[in-house]
Amino acid sequence: MPAAPGIPRQSARPAPMGSPAPSARRTAFAEGADRLRAAATTEPGRLRIIGAVLALLVVAFGAVAAWQADERAAAADDVLHRSQPLSSGAADIYRSLADANTAASSGFLAGGQESANARDRYEKDISTAAAGLVTAATNADPGSASESTITKLNRLLPEYKGLVERARTYNRQGYPVGGAYLRYANEKMQKEMLPAAEDLYTKENQRLDADYGDATPYPWIAIALGLLALAGLGWAQRRTFRRTNRVLNHGLVAASTATAVALLWLVVGHAVARTELTGSYDHGVRSLTVLHDARIASLKARGNENLSLVARGAETITVDGKPYDAYYYAFDQDLATLGKGLTRAGQLADDQGGRTPVQAARSDMAVWKQRHASARTEDENGNYQQALDKVIGAKGATGQCFDGVDSSLARAIDHEQAEFQRAAGDGRDAMAGLPAGAVVLAVLGAVGAVLGIGRRLSEYR
Repeated sequence: MPAAPGIPRQSARPAPMGSPAPSARRTAFAEGADRLRAAATTEPGRLRIIGAVLALLVVAFGAVAAWQADERAAAADDVLHRSQPLSSGAADIYRSLADANTAASSGFLAGGQESANARDRYEKDISTAAAGLVTAATNADPGSASESTITKLNRLLPEYKGLVERARTYNRQGYPVGGAYLRYANEKMQKEMLPAAEDLYTKENQRLDADYGDATPYPWIAIALGLLALAGLGWAQRRTFRRTNRVLNHGLVAASTATAVALLWLVVGHAVARTELTGSYDHGVRSLTVLHDARIASLKARGNENLSLVARGAETITVDGKPYDAYYYAFDQDLATLGKGLTRAGQLADDQGGRTPVQAARSDMAVWKQRHASARTEDENGNYQQALDKVIGAKGATGQCFDGVDSSLARAIDHEQAEFQRAAGDGRDAMAGLPAGAVVLAVLGAVGAVLGIGRRLSEYR
């Protein structure tokens, strides 16, 4: 049979004039956006979007509330257990060094009859200062200014001890050079060690202020998110009521309740914590700072009083063209500082337990001032032994007044320390459980919002 004729190849039909070109294939994102837009035009789609937004708002509120509450609770705990104890520890380092210097000069004045109590007091002060430096070094940030200050004090402390021991040795042998060594040791203490200890104390106070600054600000971001979440939940319930005439949606009511409880807990708990922490600063830290400064002033005054008898007029200073014994002049300045500090401490004390030891210290300071004037008169008249008896004697000496001032200030510091710990502890406890509670309530709120919207969605199936 004859072969079938071949079918000629057909060419593409040209597009009619004016017809649009075929569109490129759309992306998955664009198609998803179209589907979402289409779903949003239906009530079930709108409800799904509303439920997702409400759940996201509540969860975001809970997460931010937990984060900010945890940060403030951690800062409050640092105030109570780290920065304030370290600040007091730095003050103790300063006090121990100053008291060791005072004890060394008192023992030197006693000559070969140095009492065991004076020697033990000196050794105890040196050990306390060394232990305080170890604690401070453990908590110092690597490479910080505090670390370099602590290193400097650790280097100077054995040098000072060596000078004091040489002064004692020569003094017992009756060599006048012992007094020169003691004055050199005092100069090292006054011009190098105590300024370094004061610098460490200042830095620890700055750390304490920074922790207070982290613990007390209001968590405004969390509060704003909580109010926004409540507003969204309220709007959703109103929308449901207008479309269904149902007064309550149980899921949305549960979500609103959980969010409101978390927000109220956050606001009230932080307000209580802020009040207690502020009180711990105003009635604890400020009083402790003044009392520490007053105690240091009394120690420096006692040291200068002793050294005035050690130097016997060898050190002078000119003020307004008039010469003064350098140690007597410094004593007057220190005692004036002590008086101002005791006046300020009495004003800051908020109960009788704080005022009583301050008043006792003021009484001892007044007697000290009178006895010192008498001892200075004897010294200026050339009656050295009588002046010495009035300073380090067994009865009616200025040393008894100094001991009274020091012990009274120690009691006042202990009282204010207890007040601080109580108030700061209450401030920290006011935020206890808040981070975890905020997370749990936020999860419950989000679940309630999803269930409430799900209940409405079920009506369309």
